[in-house]
Amino acid sequence: MTIFKQLQLPAFRSKNYRLFFAGQGISLIGTWMTQLATVWLVYDLTHSPLMLGVVGFASQIPSFFLSPFGGVFVDRFSRYRTLISTQVMAMIQSLALAVLTLMGVIQVWHIIALSLLQGFINALDAPARQAFVPELVERREDLANAIAINSTMINGARLIGPAIGGLLIAKVGAAYCFLIDGLSYIAVIIGLLAMKVKPWKMPVTYGNPLQKVKEGFVYAFSFPPIRAVLLLSALTSLMGLQNTILVPVMAETILKGGAETLGFLMAASGVGALSGGIYLATRTTILGVGKLIAIAPAILGCGLIAFAFSRFLPLSLFTMLFVGLGTILQIAASNTFLQTIVEEDKRGRLMSLYTMSFLGMIPIGNLIGGGIADIIGTPNTLIIDGIACIIGSILFSRQLPALRQMLIPIYEQKGIISSQKLSK
Repeated sequence: MTIFKQLQLPAFRSKNYRLFFAGQGISLIGTWMTQLATVWLVYDLTHSPLMLGVVGFASQIPSFFLSPFGGVFVDRFSRYRTLISTQVMAMIQSLALAVLTLMGVIQVWHIIALSLLQGFINALDAPARQAFVPELVERREDLANAIAINSTMINGARLIGPAIGGLLIAKVGAAYCFLIDGLSYIAVIIGLLAMKVKPWKMPVTYGNPLQKVKEGFVYAFSFPPIRAVLLLSALTSLMGLQNTILVPVMAETILKGGAETLGFLMAASGVGALSGGIYLATRTTILGVGKLIAIAPAILGCGLIAFAFSRFLPLSLFTMLFVGLGTILQIAASNTFLQTIVEEDKRGRLMSLYTMSFLGMIPIGNLIGGGIADIIGTPNTLIIDGIACIIGSILFSRQLPALRQMLIPIYEQKGIISSQKLSK
């Protein structure tokens, strides 16, 4: 683990975070390989953009409905034990995909059913993972750095995973991507078991789960800065992330390529995202994050529009850099902002709402995007998506000065900065 210490990043001073980083870094490569293999396999079986949307819908829709309850759960019970359980279940899901594909009996309904199962797992795993990060770092001031490193790790895997996955699909088939992903969860589980975590103290709670969910919604949507970030995140996910299920269509029908082309496009997006993640990891303050949240959807939107018009692979790869950059700046900057200002006893519920606005809106966007692409074509659909993201960026930017003033008392209370400096 000494290599992590030598990186001189604050979060790596904590042993638990180093273990988390090592395990997740390996597993996420497998996760991205599976995402690529799934969309390629579905399109290979059906040649239908709509069916790509259906599968994407099935994998994410549980997050929309169940994440708020998952947030209540992780505010009440051990996030550490919850994560161990979700990782074991996710491993079983990936290995089931691998077995069915290796046996040659895989059908679209199998993929939909297993994607739905993964969605149920994510509805609990995502808020638990987000809320667990503060427990991994020994110093509160290292939290923002830990969140940024998480984003860098995710998008480093996003770079490596699709590139390896595209080559594996072309050479030996999608089944081995699923198999590698299933086995990669072993690294996460080992890392979690090796941690020394403080005993979980059961908080004193009153009211039933529905009341707690309502409290979370009231807390989030009665405070304009949180509400604005959640709504912008929802718009970005609804429209901007439709590209994740439409890129296979662009790779095959527009760019006349195969699995390798799809892998390169996803890897290019990963390069852009990794660059954004590295930039965020080097930031030392929460100040200025609002501007990043505001500009990120515009970067994503411009990238989508340029990608839609491109018919030349090198140019398409270049445009995907901006798609990845805009995506990660939106996701990670919003996450950092929310984790910084949230009240501790509501952390799980707020992060579940963030999961709902981010992951929960993706399936609806996938279904809409797949259906529209069937009617007006994939390039036109991506252009509409890009325009929507740019409009969202403009609307949020206009609210930013007023939102910043509302944050002054919170930043002062947390000792982040004085009101005089923030108001400059």
